[in-house]
Amino acid sequence: MASLLPVDAIRALSEQHAKPPNVHFQYGTAGFRTLGNLLDSVVFRVGILAALRSKRLDGKTIGVMVTASHNPEPDNGVKLVDPRGEMLEASWEAHATNLANAPTTDAFIESVDAFVKTAKIDLSKPARVVYARDTRPSGPSLIVALEDGLKAIGAEARSAGVTTTPVLHYLVKAINTKGTKDSYGEDSEEGYLDKLSTAFKKLVAGKPAVPPLVVDCANGVGTIVGEKLVTYLGDTLKLILENTAIDTAGALNNSCGADFVKTSQRLPPSLASVLKPGQRGCSLDGDADRLIYYYLDERGQFHMLDGDKIAALVAAFIVELTKSAGLENEIQVGIVQTAYANGGSTKYLSERLPVKCVPTGVKHLHHAAEHYDIGVYFEANGHGTVLFSPDTLNKLSAHQPSTPAQSTALNHLINLTQVINQTVGDALSDMLLVEVVLAHKSYSGVEWDSLYVDLPNRLVKVVVPDRSLFKTEDAERRLVSPSGLQAKIDELVRRYDGGRSFVRPSGTEDVVRVYAEATVRSQADELAFRVAGLVYDEVGGDPTKRPGEFL
Repeated sequence: MASLLPVDAIRALSEQHAKPPNVHFQYGTAGFRTLGNLLDSVVFRVGILAALRSKRLDGKTIGVMVTASHNPEPDNGVKLVDPRGEMLEASWEAHATNLANAPTTDAFIESVDAFVKTAKIDLSKPARVVYARDTRPSGPSLIVALEDGLKAIGAEARSAGVTTTPVLHYLVKAINTKGTKDSYGEDSEEGYLDKLSTAFKKLVAGKPAVPPLVVDCANGVGTIVGEKLVTYLGDTLKLILENTAIDTAGALNNSCGADFVKTSQRLPPSLASVLKPGQRGCSLDGDADRLIYYYLDERGQFHMLDGDKIAALVAAFIVELTKSAGLENEIQVGIVQTAYANGGSTKYLSERLPVKCVPTGVKHLHHAAEHYDIGVYFEANGHGTVLFSPDTLNKLSAHQPSTPAQSTALNHLINLTQVINQTVGDALSDMLLVEVVLAHKSYSGVEWDSLYVDLPNRLVKVVVPDRSLFKTEDAERRLVSPSGLQAKIDELVRRYDGGRSFVRPSGTEDVVRVYAEATVRSQADELAFRVAGLVYDEVGGDPTKRPGEFL
């Protein structure tokens, strides 16, 4: 089989995309992600890997997205999308890392050859790949590298141009289900916009018109798809798009976007003169897969409505609809959270439906959500979606309602399956979902916010010499090593009313993250800084460099 590998073509093109020396690349949850000017060789090799993945799966279309999401503008990244629009199968992450780090062209060809044999890839099968990029300045040259990789191995390639990450995930699923009974929609950006907007219009028909929504596009690719969505929605929902400077150098994610709002817990400065008291707004991130809502109260005070608040709003609404449709005994709705979910949200949701806690990372959430008939998952950072199992979709289409009220609720559920992009967290789709619920419940930001009260919380980073010393269990809520540290944390937590704290190593840098909450803000802060101090001292942190706020 190895003889079928087009070694000469790969060698000739690979030489134009040499690996930089002394750089180690790692494929993680978000794919490869680092400074854009270091990624040329990686993206070339990902082109070849994507084609091999397609061949391994009998010529199914694989997606490649060039983006670094909410990261600063100089960064870029690349990730693969599997045929159902989901993330790359975890076992292939190590293969991606291995191929990316081959030091020379010859070593790379050797690695590819060995991989083809061990993974039993039939090179005579076709390879089909669809790819896109966000608006980063490093994007166009990286796409050239990707196209060279695809050309080197003779893949059938389709460019989706400049679009959001969720649109690419949608396209992959739509292409692979085309002409089947599971067709996900027309395989184009227009098909995506048409599917979402048509379902949205049906869901809000007959509801009072909602006031306009301010949308912070993070000066990213959400601007491009958002502008098209405005046209598709017409008068059903007026969007006021802000931070749309996609051609301004340095503007992407800079003091704007979902990540800025969530981490700084304040309004992007650029919206200070735009958002009026009583008005709601939302922020997308740089590739439009995260969404954070907020509103100004009558006094002009800022209130954030993060992924936890979105999950609570959406899950409660779906539970209500399944009951109204007469399906509560047949369809189980469940919610998946991580340890970072606010205790207030966990308490509110636990009283209404099953709640499962999993380790941080989209793949863990998505996988756990698939175990429910309808699985809702949102990370506090605003990344999330709702999954309807194939069995549930069949039940919805076969169910015979016995009253007009059941019929209405059933239709709403069916339309929700169309407005929600089930492949991945999708800020624009999630935004329409939130607007549907607000319209149905006649909620403003204030009523939505008052579903439950967030417990005051604080997140603190502790720089450590080696994060691998920290091992966790119970969905990252308890430490198993360093030995004895968890008992000391438990002892501290017991002193605080409503106290909760956990420590976990970062997946990306040599820090550990300390999360703490308590019923009073000053106590949440104090608990976080006490635990941070404990962690710092435990791993032999330099007493002369100990941060002053650590207690």
